[in-house]
Amino acid sequence: MPNRQRTIASPQVRGLALVVVWSSGFVGAELGARHAGPDTLLAWRFLATAVLLLPWLRPALAHLDRRGRIHQGVLALLSQCLYLGGTYWAAAAGVPAGTSALIASLQPALVIFLSSRRLRPRHLAGLALGTGGVMLTAVGDLRAGVTIAALVLPLAAMLSLTAGTMLQERRPSPPLMQTLAVQALISAAFFTVYTAAAGNLAPPMTAGFWAAVAWGTAAGIGSYGLYYLITSRDGASRASTLLYLTPATTALWAAPMFGQPIRGLTVLGLLISASAVFLLRDAAVRPGNPGASSPAGPGAAAKIPL
Repeated sequence: MPNRQRTIASPQVRGLALVVVWSSGFVGAELGARHAGPDTLLAWRFLATAVLLLPWLRPALAHLDRRGRIHQGVLALLSQCLYLGGTYWAAAAGVPAGTSALIASLQPALVIFLSSRRLRPRHLAGLALGTGGVMLTAVGDLRAGVTIAALVLPLAAMLSLTAGTMLQERRPSPPLMQTLAVQALISAAFFTVYTAAAGNLAPPMTAGFWAAVAWGTAAGIGSYGLYYLITSRDGASRASTLLYLTPATTALWAAPMFGQPIRGLTVLGLLISASAVFLLRDAAVRPGNPGASSPAGPGAAAKIPL
């Protein structure tokens, strides 16, 4: 039994779990797009998440003052509503799950760049390669019929999450589950009001829709929890680096599940972007990065809350 416990708690198993669960968020967005509109999916996903996290909501609200609640509200808007809205609307507009994951994977590198006072030449090269890989993949998608407007959605989502991450680092947050509970409640209110106003709140009574809601709910809570666990036990640098492995995982997962072809330019773009893992492997812990040493949950270093 002790050997088994050590195996389950090993860095390799934690890392594998994070890559799979993080990738599942993009696959879940693609799955949901086949059963309902993004606003309907997100409204019910966050309602389900808020209900599950209710036990942590009361202590969170009790410890947050007025400024703290406003701060969490802005973070929920940036890191949850706008980020996930862009991701889900991109899936509905035909952007492949692997492409959304690839664009999102630039977020840790962008946070590293904005947070670090000094970057080595190889870090700058890593940022350039990551960006180049995304652009190459985008060219392949454009040739396949995806519109520029659709590709702007995951890009805007990534920039919104980056802004939320940078803002998060300026003020301490409640513990992880309490932060998730507050932001889930705010996001549920946001999407419920928006979806009701649009006349799309009534859910389709199909097994596929509720499976997509359950998938998204589990992926959101699981990705946060695993990222926090790895950040606190293995370091922010390893957690951020692992996120670069999610685009290839997502693309390979989506291919058999949704019949999405893996194009040559997509593979080349993924390989180029993956090289950024090696070049940026220690950038997240260099001096000047406020989040690098903080295991405080959703704001630590760089994160993608799916």
